[in-house]
Amino acid sequence: MRFLLDQFMDHLVLERGLSENTRLAYGRDLSEFLGFLARRGRGGIQDVQRRDIVDFLMEGKEKGLATASLARRLVAVKVFFRHLSREGLLAVNVADAMDSPRLWKVLPATLSLEEVDRLLAAPDPATVKGRRDRAILETFYATGLRVSELASLTLDALHFDADYIRCVGKGDKERVVPIGRRAQAAVNVWLEDGRTAYARRAAAGERAVFLSRLGRPLSRITVWRHIRAYARRAGIRQSISPHVLRHSFASHLLANGASLRTIQEMLGHADISTTQIYTHVDQGRLQAVHHRYHPRA
Repeated sequence: MRFLLDQFMDHLVLERGLSENTRLAYGRDLSEFLGFLARRGRGGIQDVQRRDIVDFLMEGKEKGLATASLARRLVAVKVFFRHLSREGLLAVNVADAMDSPRLWKVLPATLSLEEVDRLLAAPDPATVKGRRDRAILETFYATGLRVSELASLTLDALHFDADYIRCVGKGDKERVVPIGRRAQAAVNVWLEDGRTAYARRAAAGERAVFLSRLGRPLSRITVWRHIRAYARRAGIRQSISPHVLRHSFASHLLANGASLRTIQEMLGHADISTTQIYTHVDQGRLQAVHHRYHPRA
């Protein structure tokens, strides 16, 4: 079955236009799935039963995989089987009607406004690193960027004269994202009194906005580690990642009246159902909207 996976990965590169991170994640998930099937003694893809897929997901859940990881595993299997079916390599697509169980669609973790304030204040602006990291945190919360999008930001993507930035998201799709004045100010402080020092060791022509002390673009892992360290310094107890700031960005916009469609555009979601999973509204606000706008409320 390995050759089928290799063929599928080529298909993702040539035809689907998925980002490299998504392709790598699909490859890992499907490699584990094929290993799981081999341990079960499944000789070929035609032998796979719906129960095999369910048990594969349950095994991941028992290992402590996050809800998002389980959902991604199912998506990877479904896309893989759909491809095989379209290519005439699979007579019956047992994954086609499967959907993520409701219990896996948990609300994403978010920070309160007070926690966001503490986190953004955690870096020390008296140091070059602190100025850089303050700019990173402010940009995350102001724009809702994915960590890969922030890490790949270039100087040419900053259009502060018009209050927006350009970023390249999943599937190499470019979008325009508004950025507030506080975040702009923090980035400008970093550019004017920080980046120059780190850029002395950078390769000629390096245009990344956020650099390491060695003059290299920051990796996603490095950004994640810094954010976790600042969360601990700010006394935030919950497990935190760059995506928590993305969720907080979306949730706080929604709570203050932004439309789901607008948030979808800013987050770069192809499907609004994804935005509905990533954001949540408290029941009080829903009731207030209903009472205000429904003619018979």
